[in-house]
Amino acid sequence: MPEEQHQDPFEERLAAALRDTGGAFRAADRTALVDAGRIRGRRVLTRRRTGVLGGVAGVALIGVGGAMLLPSGGSDDGEQSSAASRTTAHASASAAPDPVSGDAVLKSLKELLPEGEFSGEDARGSGAKPGPYAQVVFDDGEGAAAISLGFGRVEPGSSQVGQLTQCPDRTFVPYDSCDSSRLADGSALRLLQGYEYPDRRVDTKLWSADLVTAEGQHVSVSEWNSSAEKGAPITREDPPLSTEALKKLVTADVWRDVVAATPVRPAPSASAGASGGERPPAASGKDITKTLVGLLPAGLDVGKKGGQDTEYSYLVVDDGRGASLVQVNVQHGMDDVAGQLYASGETLPDGTRLATHQGVGDDRVPGVVMWTVDTMRPGDDGFRVVISEFNNGSAHGQPTREAPALTMDQLREIALSEKWDALR
Repeated sequence: MPEEQHQDPFEERLAAALRDTGGAFRAADRTALVDAGRIRGRRVLTRRRTGVLGGVAGVALIGVGGAMLLPSGGSDDGEQSSAASRTTAHASASAAPDPVSGDAVLKSLKELLPEGEFSGEDARGSGAKPGPYAQVVFDDGEGAAAISLGFGRVEPGSSQVGQLTQCPDRTFVPYDSCDSSRLADGSALRLLQGYEYPDRRVDTKLWSADLVTAEGQHVSVSEWNSSAEKGAPITREDPPLSTEALKKLVTADVWRDVVAATPVRPAPSASAGASGGERPPAASGKDITKTLVGLLPAGLDVGKKGGQDTEYSYLVVDDGRGASLVQVNVQHGMDDVAGQLYASGETLPDGTRLATHQGVGDDRVPGVVMWTVDTMRPGDDGFRVVISEFNNGSAHGQPTREAPALTMDQLREIALSEKWDALR
């Protein structure tokens, strides 16, 4: 799956949502949409389910009421931008080698694949916007299979490296196998055998390999057991490349040359909030988890904890009547969209804004419901706490109970607790 330039965590989650719901998008176009939504990404509402985009695990971003919010346009300066601007110490437009053409990228991909027939070829070179990629339909005699190749940059040592190369949480991403390792040259590698659709409504397999070098160069290879990622019949039992073959392909030296030849395009700063001031540091995921656990009512057993480094945490709880997934988002700088978020809600005496929703939790799994309490504290920091729960214990899982474990009154009490103020 092409990744023209690496996305930040919000972009990856939006990409996952786009991938899971946007079957009409070409592979080469979805990441461009994600790039366009960089600055607006933090305004997307609560995270619900995880998907995989080109082997990148991320959390789907779902708004109150279950509606996904897409980017409203390009970045503020009118130019599609990339997280690679944060890695200008590693590459710059002036120091980049000569561009690598799309034909050259495609030629290298075909040379590195086993003997077989090719069709459906498409590619873009390193000098093109939003970035290089290649894709083919490959048939080794066992059935046609789509294979795609993408490139990007990520800041070395950042949490994004872990998101790209660590095995995803099975609570959100079903998969058959995953291996995450460190190579001798310091590169991180993940080999993942999973599925195109996290809810398994169609058994199209998606196998992927993601490599991030010590310098932050990202190479991603994806393959399917059908001639297209979506909307095509399954043509073979498994994708054509084994994990060893995927490893050999993704670690080929030629791809590092492609990334090195890709210009770094500046991205507008996202550090300032709507009020023009500096945004506070993002809330720690561990602190969110600790706070949430401390606010749970008696009688609930916590079966699992998880989340992300910042802003998001989840628990799977059980009161003896079945598992229930509970998740919390804690965000700053959301005051510029308060009018949209709380238009039909209420304002409490202290100025806190509050909205609630009870509705469908997963429109592809009958019976799953989602209950949400969404709050924003008064002040110019746009401090938002959103808690949601479901009547199942994992993404796309069948309902485990008729209603979620916590009542709406209990959700409201948790969301409005003063203990969240310690994370402001």
